[in-house]
Amino acid sequence: MITVVIGTQWGDEGKGKIVDLLAKDVDYAVRYHGGNNAGHTVVIGEKKFFFHLIPSGIFGKKSKGLITNGVILDLSVLTEEIKIIEEQGIPLKDRLYISPRCHLILPYHRALDVAYENARGDKKLGTTGRGIGPCYSDKVSYNGIRMYELANWDLFKEKFAFQLGIKNKILETFGVKPLNLEEELEKMADLRKAVIPYMVDTYQVIKEAIAKDEKILLEGAHGIMLDTDWSPYPYATGSNTVVGGVNCGAGVPDRKIDRVVGIVKAFTSRVGGGPLPTELHGEIADSIREKGHEYGTTTGRPRRIGWLDLEAVKFACEINTISDIAITKLDILNGLPELKVCIGYELDGNTVPYSSCGYEELARLKPVYKSFPTWEEDITGIRTFADLPKNCQDYLNYIQDFLGVKISIVSVSPERDSNIYRQ
Repeated sequence: MITVVIGTQWGDEGKGKIVDLLAKDVDYAVRYHGGNNAGHTVVIGEKKFFFHLIPSGIFGKKSKGLITNGVILDLSVLTEEIKIIEEQGIPLKDRLYISPRCHLILPYHRALDVAYENARGDKKLGTTGRGIGPCYSDKVSYNGIRMYELANWDLFKEKFAFQLGIKNKILETFGVKPLNLEEELEKMADLRKAVIPYMVDTYQVIKEAIAKDEKILLEGAHGIMLDTDWSPYPYATGSNTVVGGVNCGAGVPDRKIDRVVGIVKAFTSRVGGGPLPTELHGEIADSIREKGHEYGTTTGRPRRIGWLDLEAVKFACEINTISDIAITKLDILNGLPELKVCIGYELDGNTVPYSSCGYEELARLKPVYKSFPTWEEDITGIRTFADLPKNCQDYLNYIQDFLGVKISIVSVSPERDSNIYRQ
């Protein structure tokens, strides 16, 4: 059984919790793309765990974690996460595997990210400043450095010195202090010792797991609306977030995938610049943000809030052949003075689909809304669909009918066991 979990919106859908739920009996939890610009939260009892690189499914009873070739690694973040997990009494030796094909986010990538954003002035993209874009740029321009090179220290030092010489000239152009080669190499040498023991050919691990019919759970890092091809580019991430990314990012043949679970937050949120068609301002947005703790796991920035955009989510379901969906943060809608969902777009008097819109169209189109009656009841303790308030049931049934995809899980609070399961 191979399951893929992906976000259907602009990220921050609550993938971490759902991955943790589905990982209870899997053999392998796999992170296959993106970098530490993604943040997933897992709540276990009174403890919250924030992951940026290690798969959220690592807490499964028998699951082993794979970080495959599509992931770009900031080793300082990775080593800190390893430390946090091992402090919980979960040794990662022979339980965490990292592909030698993973590209590395290096100190000059982070510096370049900041420099480029500063150079854009009031036209900033709103990047996380984690070096993601510059790292992907190096990857596709044959200037990247991988775990593979890190394992061969002499080769790494040669490539790193060459790249740093180029990058320092760019940094100086933008008025950013250049980096010192010896200081940075010393830091990388320490990080190298910590991560090299986890390096394994992850393709062979997955290949053998498939041959044995073991359970594999693949964890998407970002929402589909941030896909480098299908987003309102350039307001995007640097990787392909669609389900097809599993093939290039982990080596899993797409025909082997049995289930694609789409995560849908009951409203919309995002961090960073770019158009957000259903964006809300004022008291309702503030109420949702505070009640839902809508602040970026990676950046800490307040998330922008909007009504659920079903036009965008429907596109995400279509392009990814979503098998079923999990609704998250439904409880945050309790007690709102009004409730709406976007069911289409109008532009210059014409109906337009999401796929026909770039960032300019998305910024000026008019969302078509459907209003729903609200509910006052606290739903956090409810565990069956039939016990939900009638208005809440109607809201969920409309979403399911509009998308043409069955709702299998409804999350009614952040805790691990606060869910409604539908067959």
